[in-house]
Amino acid sequence: MDRRGPNPYIWRMTIGTRLHTWLHGRLVGRDSLGNAYYEDKRAGGGERARRWVMFRGAVEASKVPAEWHCWLHYTTAAALPEQGHRPWQKPHLANLTGTADSYRPVGHDYQGGQRARATGDYEAWTPGS
Repeated sequence: MDRRGPNPYIWRMTIGTRLHTWLHGRLVGRDSLGNAYYEDKRAGGGERARRWVMFRGAVEASKVPAEWHCWLHYTTAAALPEQGHRPWQKPHLANLTGTADSYRPVGHDYQGGQRARATGDYEAWTPGS
C-alpha cells in the first residue's frame, strides 16, 4: 500500500464504477479467476451494449482470459466456453513492471550496474565510411 494512504480519486472512481454497474449493468458471467463481466442493460436500437469487467482483486488487464477478451472487444456475441488449460500453457503471472520484482538483466543499475566488458568485436559506424 502507498505510504501516503489510499488515493481518494481511485476510491471515488471505484465507488462510481460499482454504482454504475449496480444501476446499469447486467451480469453476463464470471471467469475462473472470479472476475465478473457486465454489459449495459439499456442498450438497444441498433446500438451495441457497452461491456466491462469488474476485477476480483487487483485491477490488471492481463488477468482477463482469452475467452472473455474476445467478448469484451466485440469479436464474439457470447463469451467462448472455457476449455481448461492445455499442458503447454503456463499459469498466469502478474505484470511486475515497475515493482521491485520486475526483470532486471545483468548490468541494470539495480543489479549493481556492472556489465561485462565489450569483447572488441564491435566496430562503431561513422558517417562517410
